[in-house]
Amino acid sequence: MRHIAIIGSGPAGYYTAEAALKQWGDDVRVDVFDRLPVPYGLIRTGVAPDHQTIKKVAMRYEKTALTENVRFVGNISIGTDISIAQLQSLYDAVVLATGAPRDRALGIAGEELTGVHGSAEFVGWYNGHPQFAGLAPDLAAETAVVIGNGNVALDIARILAKTAREFAGSDIVAHALDGLNASRLRRIVVLGRRGPHQIAMTPKELGELGELERAVPIVAPDDLPPESEDEALDPGQRKSVALLRQFARNRAGDKPLAIEFDFFASPVRIVGEDRVAAVTVERTRLDDGRPVGTGETYDIPCGLVVSAIGYRSVPIPGVPFDEKQGRIANDDGRVGDGLYCVGWARRGPTGTIGTNKPDGFAIIDKIAADMAEPAGKQGREGFDALAAERGLDIVTFRDWKRIEEAETGAARDGAPREKFTDIEAMIRARG
Repeated sequence: MRHIAIIGSGPAGYYTAEAALKQWGDDVRVDVFDRLPVPYGLIRTGVAPDHQTIKKVAMRYEKTALTENVRFVGNISIGTDISIAQLQSLYDAVVLATGAPRDRALGIAGEELTGVHGSAEFVGWYNGHPQFAGLAPDLAAETAVVIGNGNVALDIARILAKTAREFAGSDIVAHALDGLNASRLRRIVVLGRRGPHQIAMTPKELGELGELERAVPIVAPDDLPPESEDEALDPGQRKSVALLRQFARNRAGDKPLAIEFDFFASPVRIVGEDRVAAVTVERTRLDDGRPVGTGETYDIPCGLVVSAIGYRSVPIPGVPFDEKQGRIANDDGRVGDGLYCVGWARRGPTGTIGTNKPDGFAIIDKIAADMAEPAGKQGREGFDALAAERGLDIVTFRDWKRIEEAETGAARDGAPREKFTDIEAMIRARG
């Protein structure tokens, strides 16, 4: 019997578990660990709450989780409750599917000021991640600045702009909905160092901005390149730029709230005493595709800044880490003897949820090539003995289903669930 430990119960983790079942069938036992008592990682706490269709992929992971060969082991912190070395002594292979949960720093003065947030914590706040549930961002100012030109920046701008009615059917948590309902925002500025042709925004997410009830997206016509240059873009990018051209026909007074795209704009400092008061921006130009400062600067007064410029993995004791790349140091998924990584922990924060499926299957192929025969390790039984000895409180998938039932029962009208945002409350709910 082969014994595999997967650290992280998000898409990369469960696709890897699925791949292990297809590779070895009944000749494998897979334990999927998570530090939270609930599974699914970014599906639960990263995907926007108004994108419920995307969240349905969790049904596929549940099918894997309910097999006899796969076990969810929640409420276990790797590095605190048990070390990587100890897991390696118990399992034939340990796969790190820990994602990239830490915000990439802006690297500019003032980013430590109150009112400046990374997207991981801000998204975690409105998605009910226990680590960020108490964030309480200040939404009393008239202007918010969102830094970044990807889909996460669009998610944040859209969530900030929506009315309560537009959250119908979503699973945005109550504390975030209350805060957003009391928001006084009238202007959201989305900053990008490059231009419209360099955005990493997909047409679906961009198109949603054009359908908002009280907000209008705006693009400065002068920021757009000649329309003839759009022909060189791939079809998806061309659709996105076409939407930006539509937005250029909008005006700020069309609706109560404006979402302004400020291209060729690089934040150089955040201004304020104890809290953010403005963002100083330098106008840029492209030099062989790279943004170069022009020396022209201006201030955007604001009371909230959210940086959505990317993520980094978190170092794990005993695991080599690539500080420059912000991910686990690895050779195409191999970290060391019997130690592997997958998903964002392997490649950095790139690709979609679906990208993790071939990644998970590829890493299992590598494990199969490296491990012709099992080493006779204890696996699940050995971990359970150690957990009992240390008094670890394991949350199983059956426990999770009871937590899920409690969340569903607490949902407001029309919502699929009301998430617990406190770990102790989650554990109490399992009964």
